[in-house]
Amino acid sequence: MTRIAVRPYSDAHASTLAASGLHPTLARILSARGVLHPSELATDLPELSPPSSMKGIGHAAEYLADAIAAHRKLLIVADYDCDGATACAVGVRGLRMLGAHVDFIVPNRFEYGYGLTPEIVELAAQQRPDVIVTVDNGIASVDGVAAANARGIDVVVTDHHLPGAVLPDAAVIVNPNQPGCEFPSKNLAGVGVMFYVLLALRAELRKRGVYTQATQPPLQTLLDLVALGTVADVVKLDSNNRILVAQGLRRMRAGRMHPGVAALFRAAGREAPRANTFDLGFGLGPRLNAAGRLADMSLGIECLLTDDPNRAWDIAQELDGMNRERRDIEAGMQQEALQILEQPLAGLDPASRYTVSVFNDTWHQGVIGIVASRLKEKFHRPTITFAPGDDEHIKGSGRSIPGFHLRDALDLVSKRHPGLLVKFGGHAMAAGMTLRARDFDTFMAAFEAVGREWLSEEQLARVIETDGDIEDACFSPEFVTLLEGQVWGQGFPPPTFCGEFDVLRQTVLKGKHLKLQLGRGSQRFDAIWFNHADALDGASATVAYRLDNNTFNGVTRVQLVIEHAQ
Repeated sequence: MTRIAVRPYSDAHASTLAASGLHPTLARILSARGVLHPSELATDLPELSPPSSMKGIGHAAEYLADAIAAHRKLLIVADYDCDGATACAVGVRGLRMLGAHVDFIVPNRFEYGYGLTPEIVELAAQQRPDVIVTVDNGIASVDGVAAANARGIDVVVTDHHLPGAVLPDAAVIVNPNQPGCEFPSKNLAGVGVMFYVLLALRAELRKRGVYTQATQPPLQTLLDLVALGTVADVVKLDSNNRILVAQGLRRMRAGRMHPGVAALFRAAGREAPRANTFDLGFGLGPRLNAAGRLADMSLGIECLLTDDPNRAWDIAQELDGMNRERRDIEAGMQQEALQILEQPLAGLDPASRYTVSVFNDTWHQGVIGIVASRLKEKFHRPTITFAPGDDEHIKGSGRSIPGFHLRDALDLVSKRHPGLLVKFGGHAMAAGMTLRARDFDTFMAAFEAVGREWLSEEQLARVIETDGDIEDACFSPEFVTLLEGQVWGQGFPPPTFCGEFDVLRQTVLKGKHLKLQLGRGSQRFDAIWFNHADALDGASATVAYRLDNNTFNGVTRVQLVIEHAQ
């Protein structure tokens, strides 16, 4: 069941925002997202929360400054997703700008799995580093850090994931989510944490007289990479993250981006002068992620590190091909998952369950997270999909729904069934785990039990939150452009509206998209409902929709992109 709801907002706060000069409808939209004052919409770099309040960052700055002065060799160990790749590129570029001798490695997910494991330390040791710097991983790498320490290699952990009960014995830990950290933005992506470390390191080098304000390296040139990783990792866009993303988008629109980012725009068929978070999350991010899902993320990182536009374009085309292959694999796996769930076996019907767990011994490890996301969207249930791992183990990737903290749920399963989960980790909305293949049914039952305890029938109903109806004057290209000027994303969703329309005409495009003409009074609107081919019944409908500017033959008109209709 799906219902359309209207977000509540504060008249007083909306009036305050409108009084500052904002369009009244935009003021109402922002109020519904918790914006209380115009100052919260600032996107200038000086408005960022200062690095000094992040636990460990001063120590990290001093440690890295000493390492640079002593010409010690640094080696970044990256994660294999988009956040890890951009964090690695920011780390390599930034540390080199600040005088460090630094290189990187990124684990192949199929050989080494996630994080700084003892096996990765052994691989890293072949390059004889003095210091390992983790990006977007490390907070759970107790054994890996111990292995590095045993070899005489120091470890600097930069991460944003939730810590476990025991922290690694690293030389330095920088993570806004570690115990005792008072940094106000707990939602930084891994790339954001690395950028903050660089800001603190640059300040330390200024204090030591290495640079002045006039001679210091321009770290702001890295913000296109920071924006890409932040959006692609689907972290909450709080006011601090919105500043980082807005600054990155500003550089992209002005053409001041790295060659690899420009090449990814071109490969995705997106226009950098009109760059928005949707482009980063659904255009550039998946192409970069494809390298880590199907092959080796080193290729994606090379795309972000090269200063040769021709090389960047060659890599971007290769990544685009991988992404097409990924989509084909994903489509097949999703169809197989639906067939499994449709089998007449007791208890597998998602409609009768509070969670979905599904395994197939032919599935690809690199794509199970995307398939979990698709199934979660379809059934609106916390969903975990599993693929074969090594040594009779299976690996799962999960996605959740609001109100169900996935990592905490796995933690409870682990406590109730000691030894069932070989390892696990993640966030509220996404997590990964490993278990023995023979234990899949036990896990499925244990996970379902937590779901039944934690979730209500109301939470299992899909709700499309909207910003209500809008006046006729808002159906204009100018108003759509005004909306596009804001930074929307996870935790700060783009505006969705709802209203009653006459259904004047409808046709199906390419067998899967419903194209409509809708009417309201004397106005007529073109509308499109992607991946929905069933025609609407009746002469009118309540429609939840987004506004988009559609330009054809030099003429721009407003188009409604339908999210749901009834």
